[in-house]
Amino acid sequence: MRLVKLTAALVAAGLTMPALAASDNATLEKLAARLEKLEARNAELEKEVKSLKAESEQVARSLDNDRISENEPELTTRLKATENDVLAMKKPAKAIEALEGIKATAALATVVQGASGLPAGTEDAGTQLNYRADVTVELPLEPIGDIEHKLFGGFRIGQGEGLNTAFARLGYFASAPNALAFRASGANSDDSVVILGQAWYQAAIPLPFGGFKPDSREKLEITFGKMDIFGFFDQNVVAGDESKQFLNSALVHNPLLDAGGEAGVDANGFQPGFIAAYANDSDKTQPWRLSVAAFGAGEYGANYQKSFNSPLFMAQAETQLKLFGGLTGHYRTYAWTRAEAIDFNGTMTRHTGIGVSIDQRVDDGITLFGRYGNLVKGEAAFNQAVALGAEFNGSYWGRGADTLGIGGAWLQAGSGYKSASTEIDINGDGIADYAFIPSGAETVAEVYYRYHISPQFELSPDFQWLTQGGANPDAKSAYVLGLRANIVY
Repeated sequence: MRLVKLTAALVAAGLTMPALAASDNATLEKLAARLEKLEARNAELEKEVKSLKAESEQVARSLDNDRISENEPELTTRLKATENDVLAMKKPAKAIEALEGIKATAALATVVQGASGLPAGTEDAGTQLNYRADVTVELPLEPIGDIEHKLFGGFRIGQGEGLNTAFARLGYFASAPNALAFRASGANSDDSVVILGQAWYQAAIPLPFGGFKPDSREKLEITFGKMDIFGFFDQNVVAGDESKQFLNSALVHNPLLDAGGEAGVDANGFQPGFIAAYANDSDKTQPWRLSVAAFGAGEYGANYQKSFNSPLFMAQAETQLKLFGGLTGHYRTYAWTRAEAIDFNGTMTRHTGIGVSIDQRVDDGITLFGRYGNLVKGEAAFNQAVALGAEFNGSYWGRGADTLGIGGAWLQAGSGYKSASTEIDINGDGIADYAFIPSGAETVAEVYYRYHISPQFELSPDFQWLTQGGANPDAKSAYVLGLRANIVY
């Protein structure tokens, strides 16, 4: 029985072997075919790897060279082109970054004026033309910790003295009906030159020292260099810029400091000085400030020869108030003293004076101003001055960018000056044409209209009426009619 079963198994096995052999051959054939495909694909991949390696080497060689060649791979060509574009953009960006914070202005003002009512034969009394050009640059410096500081420079050139010479010869206190007139040159007007009128440094130090700057509401400002004193003292929003507001010097600044010569500036209107100021903005609606200063003054002090032998000392307190329903006003009071000032008769004595400057908006388009000056020690040709006026915005008559200005000044002759006879040389030949005994006060009234043509260009017709020039009781009224063109960029 067992033999039968074994025989049957062998027979069955013998019968299935051919089928198994046939199946194995088919599998081997498939494996061989797939192996051939893999070998072919591997060969292709080796070629691609070699190609990529060669291209990579070529890219590396191309990147090592800044030049662009037509034989380079497209990748490096595009990459270099992109780099060049980025570098080209960085250059102006760096230039802009270097110029960030710099402020610059350029202005050209021209005035033509004619006068009537002056004595016959008055030299330089005809129609006069003049111009003045100013360029200012403010350069911020890299901060020192929390301390911000800057440099300021101002260049000026001009020709023509306007009617100022004629009025000065007639003894007028407010001897400059054209405060814009300027010339820095010798005797010949053709030699007019550009001068560096202002060059000063200023540092703003947050207080308290070592505190957190964003929380600081106080600061100490230190300024020194050559400067315009009226940029720091006796400021006024309505009456402080002869290029676009009042032209007569009695209305531009405190007449005692300016026309009266108490400031002791150099021949071009500037002087060296040192200013220390404390500013407090704890109450944003009512910030206040205290300033003290020493300026080189006089014939030698203002031009860096003996700047502090007899300096001009000044102190000013100022604040901003919100009055008339929240409208802004500025209130300043100041005092000055100078050991070697010159009296009207040439005597050198100490002069001490006080002053007030106020401007206050009383309506959306109306701002009033007032100034007062008093020489409490010393004998100048006039010892008191009052100036009052107003500025009206053109929005009231449909010209919102225009401005109408009206102002007047009263200059009281000093007691010493009134006791002396004053001689007048009309034609400038060195021979007195007549003399008078001063009394009363010289008065000045001025009206201007600033007509806005474009954001940079304005025209201003101007009219002035001057009476009792130099406190001369016999002087006729003088009238000055002018036209000013001002271009600012």
